[in-house]
Amino acid sequence: MHRAHEEGAEEKDRMARLVRTIEGEIVPRLVMSRRVIRVPAPLGAASRAPDDADVRELVRLLLAHDVAVASAYVATVRQRGATLEGICLRLLAPAARELGLLWEEDACDFMQVTVGLCRLHHLLRELSPEFRPENCELKVERHILLAPIPGDQHTFGITLVAQFLRKAGWDVWHEHPANTAELLDVVRQNWFAVIGLSVGSETRVDDLTNIIRAIRQASQNRSVGILVGGPVLVARPELATLVGADATATDGPMAVLRAEDMCLCQISAH
Repeated sequence: MHRAHEEGAEEKDRMARLVRTIEGEIVPRLVMSRRVIRVPAPLGAASRAPDDADVRELVRLLLAHDVAVASAYVATVRQRGATLEGICLRLLAPAARELGLLWEEDACDFMQVTVGLCRLHHLLRELSPEFRPENCELKVERHILLAPIPGDQHTFGITLVAQFLRKAGWDVWHEHPANTAELLDVVRQNWFAVIGLSVGSETRVDDLTNIIRAIRQASQNRSVGILVGGPVLVARPELATLVGADATATDGPMAVLRAEDMCLCQISAH
């Protein structure tokens, strides 16, 4: 009985951290960065951004049906004239948050929410090709590595950030290292202008500090920019400086701006 109670508590803590990550990393800014390429609405479509009813319907489909049904619904919303950014920021991100709320309210169990989030990941991957701008020449100074710190169990927020960076023309390496040594191997073997790290719990702040220090020592780029994000940084942005990072970002558009600022600083320094 005691062990079952402990396992239940661990499950609740795991989902609580996931909920905080979703809310902190992917809650959208409604005004998009001018540096993000916009996809025009279909010709003749009366543009209408996704609303709360769309979010509720998508969540229902994610929980009750195969991902193909949810994908078809997203396509229908797009046919109404919703932009790609609107789909990500007004539909997918709020749907992720709503799944977390259903868990908090005991309306869904851990497995249901996990399956729903996996299907949401699938929808995001389906949209990934559209985040790669045509005729965009990737420059050596626009390489970025994105990774949750080893041991963190969330990926949706940082995956969404990766899509915005790709769309802005960045060559994104998206890693999920099993441990710090694995992360440092990637840093030693490849040149990056910026390395972005996400952290889901305040208990991992000391780990983040140590990882950033090790990355700076291992990096081929001695001027590498370190970008950090996650719910901890949203609540306490001053931690970015304390852990040794150069900047923090709350969402994809801001991450693009911060990364490009770091890139420009490195170019001007040379």
